[in-house]
Amino acid sequence: MAQASKKISANIQTGSPYPLGATPDGFGTNFAIFSGNAERIELCLFDAAGRHEVSRHVLPECTDEVWHGYLPGVQAGQLYGYRAHGPYQPEQGHRFNVNKLLLDPYAKRLHGQLKWSDALYGYRVGSSRADLTFDRRDSAAFMPKGVVVDDAFNWGRDTPLHTPWDQTVFYEAHVKGLTMRADAIPAHERGTFAALADPYVIDHLVKLGVTSLELMPIHAIAQDRRLVEKGLRNYWGYNTLSYFAPEPSYLSDGSLNEMRLAIRQLHLAGIEVILDVVYNHTCEESELGPTLSFRGLDNASYYRLLPDNLRHSINDTGCGNTVNMSHPRVIQMVMDSLRYWVEAFHVDGFRFDLGVTLGREANGFDPGCGFFDALRQDPVLARTKLISEPWDIGPGGYQIGNHPAGFAEWNGRFRDDARRFWKGETDTRSALASRLLGSADLFAHHRRSPWASVNFITAHDGFTLQDLVSYNDKHNEANGEDNRDGGNDNESFNWGAEGPTDDAGILATREKVRRAMLMTLFFSNGTPMLVGGDEFARTQNGNNNAYCHDDELSWIDWTNTDTDIGKSLIDFTARCIAARKDRPTLHASHFYTGDKEILSGLNDTTWFDESGQPMDQEKWGYAEGRLLALRRVANIQSKNKKQTSVCASLLLINASTEDREFILPEPVLNWKVLIDAAETEDASSKRKPAENRITVASHSALLLVVDNVQL
Repeated sequence: MAQASKKISANIQTGSPYPLGATPDGFGTNFAIFSGNAERIELCLFDAAGRHEVSRHVLPECTDEVWHGYLPGVQAGQLYGYRAHGPYQPEQGHRFNVNKLLLDPYAKRLHGQLKWSDALYGYRVGSSRADLTFDRRDSAAFMPKGVVVDDAFNWGRDTPLHTPWDQTVFYEAHVKGLTMRADAIPAHERGTFAALADPYVIDHLVKLGVTSLELMPIHAIAQDRRLVEKGLRNYWGYNTLSYFAPEPSYLSDGSLNEMRLAIRQLHLAGIEVILDVVYNHTCEESELGPTLSFRGLDNASYYRLLPDNLRHSINDTGCGNTVNMSHPRVIQMVMDSLRYWVEAFHVDGFRFDLGVTLGREANGFDPGCGFFDALRQDPVLARTKLISEPWDIGPGGYQIGNHPAGFAEWNGRFRDDARRFWKGETDTRSALASRLLGSADLFAHHRRSPWASVNFITAHDGFTLQDLVSYNDKHNEANGEDNRDGGNDNESFNWGAEGPTDDAGILATREKVRRAMLMTLFFSNGTPMLVGGDEFARTQNGNNNAYCHDDELSWIDWTNTDTDIGKSLIDFTARCIAARKDRPTLHASHFYTGDKEILSGLNDTTWFDESGQPMDQEKWGYAEGRLLALRRVANIQSKNKKQTSVCASLLLINASTEDREFILPEPVLNWKVLIDAAETEDASSKRKPAENRITVASHSALLLVVDNVQL
């Protein structure tokens, strides 16, 4: 690494505008950075500690709005940043301030932490004229520095897994929170990518049967100043500082290869890695936020601004700013970032936070926007799993089902309808039926498949599954906002006591409802997502907005896996996932319509009431209906694909307050009970329908199957 300016050639060369970022070649490093409105860009090199600027170089050339230069002698490990000259004219959207050290948007590793100071702002904080003023303090001492990176790594035989969508089961988790309380993992590795590679974690995921680990944001973030001043932290990480660098605190040894090794180990176990990415906004907040990177390089290009008042940012994200995904260079940056994670880290796909924002053009959300088009035709990215969170707070912000073919979408309707039904609300039976068959009402168009619906009962945002059946109200007092933050419409129910209780009856009901909701999740067509820890009754003590708790409230407590409840629920979850995997009726790759006859008298899907009679319009319209039976039938090939048989499943649902007997529908089949939400242990095989009848416990569900239908 270059330690002082005398070791670096003072004669910067023209270099190349491509690729963007800092690219070493063994003899030196090429630097290239976009700014369409800057007048001059300076490259600043720092000592190994990042404390002292050892040299500064004006990038000598600008090609197609990309400033570039090549410095002989600069090797991997060199710390650097930029300063941008240009107008400070907030009314025109320009916020250049050469006194502010700027992080390269393409920096692949960061050195040092952001230290909050008023010097990080381009204007004089506290001035009566606010952001119209100009601050001349140097921010370098408070800024992290970019690090020149050599990405060489031997991946061996690691290749993309390409797990079929209809076989995919997501497991959402936080890199740090997943392992911070896992005592079986070495203390210095907990909360990092090294821990994700530990057999303790991988064996658990394999035992469950999940196929894809969906990680909450791993991009380097900035801690919100308001949280830091309150003694809290942005734990979730939806506050991106750099789109190419992993969060330094997730690397136990500081090496990028730690993340690569973790992904390679997960791949060896057959588990994909999906990244939750936040390209809709950055940590620079509104026009009153700090100047850390994009704002100082070219505010008018990187961010969407009010067209009739360029001083102010458009805030469709609720986070102060909105990344300008209509600008070709901004699209390029996001595409380059996505390809980098796939090519340099073998990531298998992405979940796009506030995905509607990424599809916004001048006139609103557009499924044919430039970014979506670029993704779908990209030879690298089009083959990965692409998942959108289909909402933001902008005009027309809820766009469930309206993304283009090739995308899956988080289905919030599934969450809400399933919760309302099992809570016991009226007039919810038909809505649940739609969700069980892959939400065809939302996704059955443009040749999309059921997998486009990512089904979930819980997510990182909101109650855990345990809290969903334990609390009527949120309890976010620890967030320091007088319990005002977080959603109020949780569709939760405590079944008789708020929070923990010793009442055996309440506990038994909670357990049945929790298991019934897991059955709803895994036995619905679509792509299920389980939240880490829900499989062993993780709790956040009723906090439904734990984004600011980097502590034991949010970290998964693995001691739960040693409790009777934890062991039982893990086993139950694994059996549900295994049943789903083994039976095509539970993971259909196409929408069931009820019109296709598989065998005489057996269509691909049919709905029945508890008397074994087909549902009709009058029954669907019965608001108090809480009983339902769903029969699905499908052809199944033998493992050698030489023989075809017919399998069937029958899901019986009872959300009423009493045990109810179901008459099984005609024709009579040789049903066997596979999974029963009312059983605390796997005793399902001991139960058999008697005279084509079977009792389903209150607040419960029952799955019956026939592996080889014989008429």
